[in-house]
Amino acid sequence: METASQPTPGRDDPAGAIAAAAAAYSNRGRWGGDDVLGTMNFLTDSKRREGAALVRRGVSFSLAQRFDTDGPQRGWRRRTNPVHTMLDTGLDAERGQGFPHGLGGADDVVFMPLQCSTQWDGLGHIFDHGMAYNGRRAADVVTSAGDQVTGIETVAGIIAGRAVLLDVGRAAGDGELPDGFAITAEHLDATIAAQGPTSRVSSGDIVVVRTGQLTRVRREGWGTYAGGEAPGLSFTTAGWLHKREIAAIATDTWGFEVRPNEFDDAFQPLHQVAIPHIGLFIGEMWDLDALAADCAGDGVYDFWLTAAPIPVTGAVGAPRQSHRREMRHPCPQ
Repeated sequence: METASQPTPGRDDPAGAIAAAAAAYSNRGRWGGDDVLGTMNFLTDSKRREGAALVRRGVSFSLAQRFDTDGPQRGWRRRTNPVHTMLDTGLDAERGQGFPHGLGGADDVVFMPLQCSTQWDGLGHIFDHGMAYNGRRAADVVTSAGDQVTGIETVAGIIAGRAVLLDVGRAAGDGELPDGFAITAEHLDATIAAQGPTSRVSSGDIVVVRTGQLTRVRREGWGTYAGGEAPGLSFTTAGWLHKREIAAIATDTWGFEVRPNEFDDAFQPLHQVAIPHIGLFIGEMWDLDALAADCAGDGVYDFWLTAAPIPVTGAVGAPRQSHRREMRHPCPQ
């Protein structure tokens, strides 16, 4: 498939670049004025059947990082790591909890920002000049009560289908791309070519991009993983993302796009196009290493993926539920 061209204003004009890309790649009104699903509209029943047909071996991988106090967060915009507290323990049970016939139990609670670890960005997470996905006013979408229109619960039952791993870390580097490495459409296409036919990306697929940054920070320490410099998608991939009609994309990095961003003064410009204009769902901080090793071992890069977010009503992003399974078909003969 030919890569879509994209307007490329200079490094000193992020506003111009964002405006040009927004105009070129907007999905506003594509599925009607009331649409709340964005690119998840591409993930049809037939795509789910296609994904389910990949299951042969039954090998299962969790693509989530752990949710605990040893996570990557360091306080940026008041984001903290999860705090897990026990309400009842085994000691409480031994001493008696008021239940009849010796019954005892444990109970617990967790406090955490919804984007503190492996998670999805919803369509109410990012705005462009006060406008949300599908041309809605941001204030009409997200209020103090949460996202009243495109809350993450709207997609909680539909994120299941064919997924493709693009291991750019291996294809374009030694397994770990350096911080600041901008993954272009050319890198994505070259990775597909290098990995072979199971890496084809078609309408309705979920694309999972491994950079190898998580591998490195696990070895060296979190450092500035949550918000600092990172490999990631170039702003110039907006056209590729739009033309491929993917349902969603996820990476093993905190912010999905390359950091520092590719302009002299900008913050997450690809988010500003992808979410409110393309309507694209973005997954971040996914743990892809075990899956990637298995893919490299047998040369098969597509798989069945279920990755439903916790359906917190009105949330603008949420962790993926823990019962997802990634099961892959056998090595081609």
